[in-house]
Amino acid sequence: MSRPILEVIALDPRDARAAQDGGADRLELVTDMAADGLTPPLETFTAVRDAVDIPVRVMLRATDGFSAGDAADLSALCDTARALAAEGASEFVLGFLTDDGRADLTAVSALADAIGPRARWTFHRAIDRAADRDALRKQLADLPGLDTYLTAGSASGVDDGLATLVAEAGRPDEPGYEPRIMVGGGLQLKHLPVLRGAGISAFHIGGAARPDGWTGPVDAGAVRTWRSALDA
Repeated sequence: MSRPILEVIALDPRDARAAQDGGADRLELVTDMAADGLTPPLETFTAVRDAVDIPVRVMLRATDGFSAGDAADLSALCDTARALAAEGASEFVLGFLTDDGRADLTAVSALADAIGPRARWTFHRAIDRAADRDALRKQLADLPGLDTYLTAGSASGVDDGLATLVAEAGRPDEPGYEPRIMVGGGLQLKHLPVLRGAGISAFHIGGAARPDGWTGPVDAGAVRTWRSALDA
C-alpha cells in the first residue's frame, strides 16, 4: 500500500512551514475559519507558495455555506480563480450545491473552466450535505481535474460517517468513484485503523494540527503525531 497522504489546513506561511516540517504532504490554503474556510488573498497564496515546496490546494469559496451565489458572485469567484492560476496555483478546492442538494454544475463547471484543464481539484465537504451522494458523484464524473473528494461520510463528522466512507472506498471502479477519498471533518486518530483497513489513503486535518485551537498556529509536533500514526 502506498504512503498515505496527509493534508493540513494552513492560513498563512507560518502554518505552511510548520505543516511541512511535521511531515504534511499537501496544504489546503484558506482564510476565515469562522466561515469554515474561504478563498485566501492572492498575496497570502504567493507567500505560502514561496515558503514551502509541497503542493498547495487553494480554496475557492467566497461565503459561508455551499451556494455559489448569483451570476455576479460566480463571475467574481472565477476571476479570482484565474488570478490565482496566473500566479502559479494549479491545485484547488471547490464545491457548490443547488437549493435541492444536487451538485451545482453551472458553478462547478465554470470554476473548472476558469482554473484550466490541467489543474487538479478537490470537491470538498459539500458532498456531505448532498441530497444523494451517489447521484452527485455521477453528476461530476466527467469534469476535468477532479481527483479527490474531501468527506467525512456525514455532515456531522467521521464518527457518524465511518460506515459510508468504508462502503464508498469499496467502489473504486464504478463511475463517479474513481477520485480519491480524502477523509476530513472530525477525523480522529482512533478512526485510522478502520479507514486504513478499508484502503483509504488520504487524510485531512485542521484543528487537530492546532493544540491551541483555531486561534493558534499549526504545530509541527501535532502534525508529526499524525504522520507517525499514518506511517505505522
